[in-house]
Amino acid sequence: MDIIKHYFPEITEQQQEKFSRLNELYRDWNTKINVVSRKDIDELPTRHILHSLGIAKVIQFPAGTAVMDVGTGGGLPGLPLAIIFPEVKFHLVDSIGKKIHVVQSIAEELHLQNVTASHTRAEQVHERYDYIVSRAVARLAEFYQWVQFSFKKTDAPNPGLYYLKGGDLTEEIAESGLVTELFDLKNYFEEDFFETKKVVFVPSVGKER
Repeated sequence: MDIIKHYFPEITEQQQEKFSRLNELYRDWNTKINVVSRKDIDELPTRHILHSLGIAKVIQFPAGTAVMDVGTGGGLPGLPLAIIFPEVKFHLVDSIGKKIHVVQSIAEELHLQNVTASHTRAEQVHERYDYIVSRAVARLAEFYQWVQFSFKKTDAPNPGLYYLKGGDLTEEIAESGLVTELFDLKNYFEEDFFETKKVVFVPSVGKER
C-alpha cells in the first residue's frame, strides 16, 4: 500500500495501517463474495482504493461535514475516504444487503467511528448531506435524479456531487443538462489506469442550466 503514501504523503502511520488492513480485508472478503472483480483483485490498491481517493485530490471535506456514498457496493469510494477524512461523517448506502454487511464488518474491524452503512436506496434516505460521492453506478442523468433532494443547505465549500467516471463523457453530460466541472485523474496519478478516469463535480446550488 506504499502507493497511497506516495500520493498522500501527509497521512499518519495509523491511517497507513488502516489502508494496509483494508487491502487485506477486501482480499479476504473477495474469496466469499464478489466485492470487486476477481480479475482486478491484484490491482486492488490502484484500481479501487487509490481510484476512490481521486475524490480527495479535488475536494477536501471539512471536519464536521456529512457525505453520502450512493451505491457503495463493498464500500468504495466511501471507506477509503473515511480513512482519509476521520473528522467527516460518512453514510454508505447500497440496495444489496450482503454488500452492506461487508461494509459494516470492515468499518467495525478498522474502528471507523465515522461510518454508518444502510441497506437502502438513496431515494429512501431522508437525511441531507453536504456532499454525495459515488463510483460509476449509472449514467449521470439517472443518478442525479436519485440524489437531487439529498443535499442540505450548507456553508461548506463546493458542496455537491463528486462522481467517479471514465471515458468520454461529452454526450452523457449533455444529456443530463447539469452544470458540471471535470477533473482528470491523470493530472494527479501517473498510472496508465487513470488516463481516462475523471471526477465529475455537480454543484448542489445553481444545478440546472
